[in-house]
Amino acid sequence: MTDPTFTETETRALAILADMIIPASDAYAVPSAGDDAIVAGILNDAQRHHSRLSEGLAALEALAQEQHDTGFASLDPAQRNGIVETFREAQSGIADLIANLTVQAYYRDDRVMTSLDMELRPPHPKGYEVEQGDWSLLDSVRQRDAFFRKTN
Repeated sequence: MTDPTFTETETRALAILADMIIPASDAYAVPSAGDDAIVAGILNDAQRHHSRLSEGLAALEALAQEQHDTGFASLDPAQRNGIVETFREAQSGIADLIANLTVQAYYRDDRVMTSLDMELRPPHPKGYEVEQGDWSLLDSVRQRDAFFRKTN
């Protein structure tokens, strides 16, 4: 099996979309998700969805060509926003996949974790302490009739 790779146009489009999803923050001293290191993580994770993402990114490029007679990367920010809104409506599954890949790669970045005062380590086996909430909020769920079929 060959290792699928993304074209330069696809990579640039993913980087722009990632930057739109999570912009940089001076207040928290974190990069945007369009940062080269974060985009590399997105591309790595995206390999298993290569054909699906390539089709979606081709549709994004086609929208840009159709509406503005140029590629997505050449559009100004206002034009990109319009294209992305149309893309999200027409290709919601791909748009959600891109958003999920972006968020996952972003929150693995050391700079982001440091800005959140999180230890730079995997979550397992030590785990993270989760503050306990009000478990009584689940009482109405516990009192509902079962809506599933019991198995043996």
